Amino acid sequence: MTFDIRTCSLGVLAALACASLAATAQTLPPPQNVANLSASASVEVQRDWLSVVLSTTREGSDAAVVQGQLKQALDAALAEARKVAKAGQVEVQTGGFSLSPRYAPKGGGITGWQGGTELVVEGRDSATIAQLSGRVTTMSISRVSHSLSREARQKVEGEVAAMAIDRFRARADAVSKQFGFTGYTVREVTVNSDGGGEVPMPRMRVQTATLMADGAPLPVEAGKATVTANVSGSVQMK
Repeated sequence: MTFDIRTCSLGVLAALACASLAATAQTLPPPQNVANLSASASVEVQRDWLSVVLSTTREGSDAAVVQGQLKQALDAALAEARKVAKAGQVEVQTGGFSLSPRYAPKGGGITGWQGGTELVVEGRDSATIAQLSGRVTTMSISRVSHSLSREARQKVEGEVAAMAIDRFRARADAVSKQFGFTGYTVREVTVNSDGGGEVPMPRMRVQTATLMADGAPLPVEAGKATVTANVSGSVQMK
């Protein structure tokens, strides 16, 4: 058996280098004059995105018939929604579509079929969406929620993050001076934000949803969202 002396030498050198680095890391003194800080900022902004979920259910003894009824109800709702659809203002998409058997008790066979379907309408034009919700007669309102649009959230998050960063820097400067130092450098920092999630409205009762299906627009009030940015990290005082 033969050995490559050069390969062995390189391996030994690499092992020695790693051992040396490990030893150096163990002997390094802990960081001194380091301050851990955090700062936050919040702003309130009007929610500008409305989401309405319309749904309906059907049941019967024939799966094909039930499926056809669901499709007919969805097609009619889609036809009405497409009349007012506009990118960013009123967006329309189909939601869940399910069909499942209904069984007799105690392990009996299939006695019928039941299913449901959904239509999701969302956008910035809350007035048009509210009126549309009242004009759709084949489906009723099941869920309503308000949130910030992606564009509004990104704009506000940038502004509030800048505010939080300014507060972090001011705090770092003040703390450094309070400890008798003249300045600082940032060691590490983390910035995160909470963009104000959806606020769902309670599920409507069937009676209320039926009345709205007769043509009355959905009453909506978006309210405001609180967007918060948090900055945390450590600084080296000098």
